[in-house]
Amino acid sequence: MKYLNAATGALLMVMVGSTAHAESVADRRGLTLEGAKKVIAAARAEASRLKAPGGSIAVVDDGGNLLALERLDQTFAASANIAIGKARTAALFKKPTKAFEEAIKSGRTSMVTLGGDLQNFTPLQGGIPLEWEGKVVGAIGVSGAASAQQDEDLAMAGAQSLESMDLARDKIGETQTPLPVTYIESRQVSAAFRNGAVLVGEDETMMHAARNYMVHASHRDRPGLVEIHELDTDIVYVLEGTATLVTGGEPVGTKPIAPHELRGSSVTGGETRRLVPGDVVIIPNGVPHWFKEVSAPFNYYVVKVR
Repeated sequence: MKYLNAATGALLMVMVGSTAHAESVADRRGLTLEGAKKVIAAARAEASRLKAPGGSIAVVDDGGNLLALERLDQTFAASANIAIGKARTAALFKKPTKAFEEAIKSGRTSMVTLGGDLQNFTPLQGGIPLEWEGKVVGAIGVSGAASAQQDEDLAMAGAQSLESMDLARDKIGETQTPLPVTYIESRQVSAAFRNGAVLVGEDETMMHAARNYMVHASHRDRPGLVEIHELDTDIVYVLEGTATLVTGGEPVGTKPIAPHELRGSSVTGGETRRLVPGDVVIIPNGVPHWFKEVSAPFNYYVVKVR
């Protein structure tokens, strides 16, 4: 059963911080109609579980083109176009549409002008990108449920269902080719640490299609939220400043912000460490971690490995 199609490029070998090599395929994957229907079915099942009063559910490909749409009984007609707009916006920007709604609420009203240039730009909560192995292959949008939060809950259920589907890979020309060496000069690195930036992998939501890692130049001036990465292991190397890091324990107030990404307000229990320059911490995927206290400026590298 094919849920994703693949036009395959070269087989790549990557080594990150160890002698272990990971093979991956550089490809161009797209969500199929069957896959879109499975995503909608998962969202529809969640609507039934939550006893949602209705809802239109749209799935688009990574270019924002409609693949499938269902409008549940008793749902107002306008919700269909709104759901398509949410899905299209999430796909083209590779991020949940809630981010746009919150930005506008925070005063960035100029963002609404994007609607003049981008058809169906819909900065409303309820659009979630669909990812397969870190690659955005489409998006789901929901409108017409009991609330904006329930719209997003249904969309999230659909997005999370994609990971359980089988992937059919067609490997063409399996020539092992090493990735090119990445060189980032010191001035660019220093600039990245001023506010925190992605050094490698910025063009993808989670992982670059041709590698199984990302590199962040991370900067903190204050404590943050509890983070849980369901797929990614974080390798942290402290450059400057000190921080109190809590790992493990039971996160409080956990909410999904994107597929496979959770955030919480605090942690109960866990192991506390004081980090200083030169320290290295490896945080496996699925482990809650929280920078509870920070002595600014706190700069550190994060290598994300999947």
